[in-house]
Amino acid sequence: MSSDAWFHRVKAAQRDLIKIAGGIDRAAEISSVSPSHIGRMNNPRDTDLMPLSVVYALESECGVPVVTQAMAELSGRRLSDPDAEHKANVNVLTSYSELMQKAAALMAAGATAMADGIVTPTEAHSMDREAASIARGLSNFRQALAVIKATGGAKAGLKVVGE
Repeated sequence: MSSDAWFHRVKAAQRDLIKIAGGIDRAAEISSVSPSHIGRMNNPRDTDLMPLSVVYALESECGVPVVTQAMAELSGRRLSDPDAEHKANVNVLTSYSELMQKAAALMAAGATAMADGIVTPTEAHSMDREAASIARGLSNFRQALAVIKATGGAKAGLKVVGE
């Protein structure tokens, strides 16, 4: 990376952070820095970089580590979410549970419709609605599984509570 490339990357991240924070005036309010100073930090041709206290204040307010991520990337690193693995496992369990509930609803609607040996248009519509719900649920479940596969799976595994 050229000697100036890092500077332009950080300046771009600062501009993004100021925009996410709500603009120059809002960023100044959050960070207790004057709007003119925030404006210089926002100007791509100005050499002013944000002090760490400003970066921290704005990123904390926005919940998005824009400048921190840029700095990590410049060092050949990346940020990770410490809760991502847990969230991935919860998403698999939740989406699987929802999918099974939708399948049960389809089976119940089908059993009711077919009990008399005749499926009416209204009953067909009801079963079709449940089948469409399963299709959406299956897509969510497959997405949750893809996240687990991409992240290498849970190290601690899933546990049954109460055993």
